[in-house]
Order: sequence, then structure tokens, then C-alpha cells
Amino acid sequence: MSASSHPTAPSSSAIPSRFPAPELDDLPEDIRASILAVQDKAGFVPNVFLTFARRPEEFRAFFAYHDALMERAECALTKGEREMIVTATSAVNDCLYCVVAHGAVLRIREKSNTLSDQIATNYRKADITDRQRAMLDFALKVAGPDSGRLGEDDYSTLHAHGFDDETIWDIAAISAFFGMSNRMANATGMMPNAEFYTMGRSF
Repeated sequence: MSASSHPTAPSSSAIPSRFPAPELDDLPEDIRASILAVQDKAGFVPNVFLTFARRPEEFRAFFAYHDALMERAECALTKGEREMIVTATSAVNDCLYCVVAHGAVLRIREKSNTLSDQIATNYRKADITDRQRAMLDFALKVAGPDSGRLGEDDYSTLHAHGFDDETIWDIAAISAFFGMSNRMANATGMMPNAEFYTMGRSF
């Protein structure tokens, strides 16, 4: 079945963004297949896919690194903890798209109606462990203007909470990657899909 005959194939005209999204029929086959696979799994296409698809090489690189960070089985962080980092980082970067989208995924990962809202508003008061709070303290230092001041005390604090150096790398990489993603979402005017607002609200 071609993209144009797919029963619910998304239209670029429906994607709110400063930069026009391409039509599915105009995309390379591998990218079109990726987008339709996401649609089949989720029931809709997150706007980030069509927005970034306007530059195929960047699309491939972006989602390859995204998956390496967020789907890697060897990572000691749970998938919920990874989404905590994304949500907290996106909140401090005022990224509406990523807070809403990854907040929805966080609700599903943690089976919680409230946690993503807490983390997006003030993770220091969120219902998380001291270990997770230390993780987010470090992630936000990486994401913010004080990243050049990271020092041994920051690493020692994480070590005291049981994080090894490989996991500290994961925390830093996720925060740094989504700092870039946040800025691109803000620069393109990317808005969250309506579906994200209601996902994971039934626990």
C-alpha cells in the first residue's frame, strides 16, 4: 500500500510549524516507512517526525541517536527515568512540545497520572526518590548555562547514590540531546499533537 493510499496517512498541511513539512509521497522510502510504522503503533504521527523529515539526513541521524539513548537495553536507567530527564530538561528549556509529548510517555512508563506534571513544574517537590532527584539535579546542570562548572562534587554526589560512570554518561547524553531537540522544537514552532494531552490519564 502506498503512503497516499494509507487509510489515515498524515498530511503535512495539518502540522503546525514555521517550516513546511514535506508530503509523505515525497519522502525517501525508509523515512516514509518509519513514519507509517509509528502511526500504526501509536495511532497517530507525532509532529516531530514530519517536521524533521524535511531534511532526511538529519531525520535519520536524529532518530538513530534518539533510539540509542532512549531504547538501549543495556542502560541502567529505567525507561521511566529517561523520560523524567527529558521532561525536566524540556521544562527548563520552555519546550512546550517536548514537555507535553514526553510527559505523556512518562505517565505511561510510570503508570502515574501526576508524576509528569510534578516534574515539569518543580521536580524538587515531585514524588520521586532522592536518587532520582540527584539524577535530575545533574541533568539540569548539564542542560543549563552552568554546564561548564560541572566538577568532581557533581560526580561524587551521583556515585553516592549508586550511579556508575556509564550511567552518568547516559544522564548527560539524554539531557544534552534533548536540549538540542528542545531548541529545534522551539525554533520551528512545533506544537504538540492533541493526542498527547490525554495519553496515560487513566491510571
